[in-house]
Amino acid sequence: MADSILNQSIFSDKGLLDEINKYARTKIIEKDSVIISPGDKIVFVPIVQKGVLRIVRQNNEGKEIFLYHLYPGQTCAMAINCCQGQKKSTIKAIAEEDTEILQIPVNMVDDWFRYPEWKIFINSTYSSRFAELLEVIDLIAFSNMDKQLMHYLQERAKAARSKAIFITHQQIADELHTHREAISRLLRSMEDKNLVKLGRNTIELLTD
Repeated sequence: MADSILNQSIFSDKGLLDEINKYARTKIIEKDSVIISPGDKIVFVPIVQKGVLRIVRQNNEGKEIFLYHLYPGQTCAMAINCCQGQKKSTIKAIAEEDTEILQIPVNMVDDWFRYPEWKIFINSTYSSRFAELLEVIDLIAFSNMDKQLMHYLQERAKAARSKAIFITHQQIADELHTHREAISRLLRSMEDKNLVKLGRNTIELLTD
């Protein structure tokens, strides 16, 4: 039973809630675990109940780019798009911390469009994620790497609810699709400007 969705009060339509309780399943994902990988057949769409998921785009060569985070009450537009188009996953979903998700079977995603609340929820998801993707595209196309890096650090700090981020320079480089040396150089420059404080596998933001 998916009782936790009732506690979140995401939906109020009794018919929709009955369907969710009947078909959805709750699962706990351990920190740093990958729940969806590129090439996977999408069998469920996750709705975050507690915790945070990080969504990363990965190509066939294994190169990655960070897209956005999912917080409680949110779901992944990319996963919805893949399941509706019967395509395999093109993204990776990683738990930033121990995270509880509600697994919605893919065959229910379209079926539940008969409920106005569900239709609004899915359309709102597309709208929100599209705006976040445009921000990422703008940063890549029109901004210097230092702005991309600062945006990435701010998003990771927000997800961690802490200005201290436990991450390596290589991990950042992988998700920003660049070289570790470039990230290290930019971080040292940011430290000189009192924007960050660097430690062993730790970066602390000194600004909001």
